[in-house]
Amino acid sequence: MAVRQVGDGLATAAQLTGDVLASYEKLDISKRTYVGAVLVPAVVVFLATVAGLFVLPLPLSARIPVPMFGGLVLVAAIVYPKIYLSSLETQIDNQLHLVMTHMTVLSTTNIDRMEVFRTLANEGEYGAAAEEIRRVVHLVDTWNQSLDDACRRRAEEVPSDAMADFFDRLGYTMGAGQSLEAFLVSEQDVMLAKYETRYESSLSNLEVMKDLYMSMILSMTFALVFAIVLPILTGNDPTATVAAVIVLFVFVQLGFYAMIRATSPYDPIWFHPDGRAPGDLKLWASLGIGGGLSFILIGITTAGMFGYGPGLPGLLWFLDDVRLPLYIAVPISPLVVTGVILRQEEQAISARDREFPSFIRALGATESAKQSTTTDVLTTLREKNFGDLSPAIERLYRRLNMRISTAGAWQSFTHDTRSYLIQKFSEMYLVGRRMGGDPKLLGELISANMNAVNQLREQRRQAAVTFIGLLYGITAAATFAFFIGLEIVAILADLTADFGIDQMDIGQIVYPSAYDIPLIEYLLLTVVLFNAALSSQMIRRIDGGNPANGYIHFVLLTWLGAVTAIATRTLVNAILSI
Repeated sequence: MAVRQVGDGLATAAQLTGDVLASYEKLDISKRTYVGAVLVPAVVVFLATVAGLFVLPLPLSARIPVPMFGGLVLVAAIVYPKIYLSSLETQIDNQLHLVMTHMTVLSTTNIDRMEVFRTLANEGEYGAAAEEIRRVVHLVDTWNQSLDDACRRRAEEVPSDAMADFFDRLGYTMGAGQSLEAFLVSEQDVMLAKYETRYESSLSNLEVMKDLYMSMILSMTFALVFAIVLPILTGNDPTATVAAVIVLFVFVQLGFYAMIRATSPYDPIWFHPDGRAPGDLKLWASLGIGGGLSFILIGITTAGMFGYGPGLPGLLWFLDDVRLPLYIAVPISPLVVTGVILRQEEQAISARDREFPSFIRALGATESAKQSTTTDVLTTLREKNFGDLSPAIERLYRRLNMRISTAGAWQSFTHDTRSYLIQKFSEMYLVGRRMGGDPKLLGELISANMNAVNQLREQRRQAAVTFIGLLYGITAAATFAFFIGLEIVAILADLTADFGIDQMDIGQIVYPSAYDIPLIEYLLLTVVLFNAALSSQMIRRIDGGNPANGYIHFVLLTWLGAVTAIATRTLVNAILSI
């Protein structure tokens, strides 16, 4: 068994080494340039830090991290090509389903197949995927290769396995004489199946991350409780111990945030157009009101702490005792206004996304059946109830009926909806119709893609709901554990002071005088605030919403932690004082 484990480890290391070496071949610069410009300086830095271990006039504990930093720089320089190619692969895979749908729409029109590739190559929004298509066009235009040969050749170099497979099959199919349109239309089901599999795999990984996150945070919670309680028996500095564990706690949460950010499927909801869009004034006003009131409350609270003005007790005049946790919860409360407004807008965008497949399918089918323009079809189609999308459809009809340019009318329509997917698919439909595509086929293609994404988003929403429940539960449980330990220590410190135990021999066993209770409480409340901020952004990453929408969870999690802290200390004090 041990021999097998060693063999598996060596095989994994050999494979990783081979992948890293192979990644050097796919860099945009030559290996010699990379070695001279990056690897050699990294080796010099590493050797300098190793020398610093022996020559720096510092204690050994301070010198040991120096070569560790140099080693980190060297390792980063060695594996950077692999990391870079992995990031390119992720970027391509995130956009591939839109690229293939766009390519399919263009292939159904009357343009040449090379024009299909040239059009997509100029779509900067597709990023790395558009760059790969641009390289195929370059092989055809500059090196006079056929399109099928260029696709097969580029398939050997593209960093994404999914796109490499697509290019390879596309090249062989066109080389065999099949048209681009026939191949791409037949590929739609395969493409959607692969996209759904990849999306659901990311959601499954998030479920694993959720369980791992709960285990790690609970472990860190126990460690922080021990750091609070144990110094009363050991005599160590509790403030330093608690601060060290808090730093570790913060790094663990940051690590999980980074992993969740990398694991979450790429599926943006919002469309952010250049210039102003309808509803911008309300969104910016909500941000100004929430942020402005929060800054005012922070200023009043801070001034009161330094003896200027009424401070928080003056604002909360109806409370006999303003507890310390309220000093972090009350000032940020107005941010909930911003969160609520953005949440309402985001829910409206999602509702419009759910209605768009029915609208675009009906529009395409009716245009094809009547052989008429979009304006004529919308004359009757706008009377159908499309839910939250109906006002935008009505405005689209009015703009087209006023002889505003078709492109401008559809652009304003996408601005009204503020939906990323509606913007992309509306643009595809418009270009397809302008170039002579069959409206019925266009509507069916776009509708199928949009329906698939909407179903996956529903699964994502359910995963986000369970994660939200987990975060709220962990926040309450961790805060309860923190402050129950703090209150027990505070009560023991008061008892030793009342009975003068620190003057007796038992004072060598119990060390209550080492505690600065208010300072430790400040540190614990910092953890509560940091946890609320990072947890709210984790939620946004998982459900794919606007980061500002997380203000709701930021405020609620902070209040949950503050109320739990106050209730825990009050309850424990009441029980132990009986």
